[in-house]
Amino acid sequence: MRFAALLWALFLPAAAYAQQPEHRLNLGAYFAEGRFNGHSDTTIRYLPVGYQWQGERWGFQLLTAGLSVTGVGNVLVNIGEVTRAVAGSEVTTEAGFGDTIAGVSYALAPFADWAPFVDLRLDVKLPTADENRSLGTGKLDFNLQVDLSQIYGGTTWFVSLGRNFRGRTDLFPGLNDNSFAQLGFARQLSERTSAGAFYDYREAPAVFARETHEIYPYVSFQLSSRWSLTALVGRGFTEGSADYALQGQLSYAW
Repeated sequence: MRFAALLWALFLPAAAYAQQPEHRLNLGAYFAEGRFNGHSDTTIRYLPVGYQWQGERWGFQLLTAGLSVTGVGNVLVNIGEVTRAVAGSEVTTEAGFGDTIAGVSYALAPFADWAPFVDLRLDVKLPTADENRSLGTGKLDFNLQVDLSQIYGGTTWFVSLGRNFRGRTDLFPGLNDNSFAQLGFARQLSERTSAGAFYDYREAPAVFARETHEIYPYVSFQLSSRWSLTALVGRGFTEGSADYALQGQLSYAW
């Protein structure tokens, strides 16, 4: 359920790979199911559409999505279990637009050949999802993170550290700012195929929620010089995580 983390795995740090300016369109499909620390199952279907531009140092990303959530309304995308000011008990399906995420990144110049690549990133969540239908909080959020990567023996190792700053809302009381970390690797298996995995940790996002620990292996296929396809699966190890998650993403670069 950690879409920022999933995108991080699918597009490794800009500093490690950007040789020239590149545009990319991404079309994805995400499915997750679990209790997310609640008392009943929630199913999430997420259809993100994104644009990415990467220059030599600067990068820009924009993502919006269609969203469908089936449950009692106590799970928010990218957050998990929440407590609503008006509690619900009936299982319903709510669908509509998700939140829009705009991000900017900057790749620092390595100070030595052995030093890791370092990217700084700022994401802003624009509240385009309907909070009254439990599709979002209805508030502006910010995300600051630093990404580090280095290639050793043909394997790219990467780590991301950051913090979410959440807008407060009376509709979903108890939300907190929280820190997160990801650690993973990627390796080229053949001329057209690469694979990897990353581990995702999140502090509790609310006073009533719990921290999450999840792992995501993935494989990516270069279909042609411009088209690529990535498949990813997720497994949660804590009560606040999804039981499992699946994601596919088709990308076109020029």
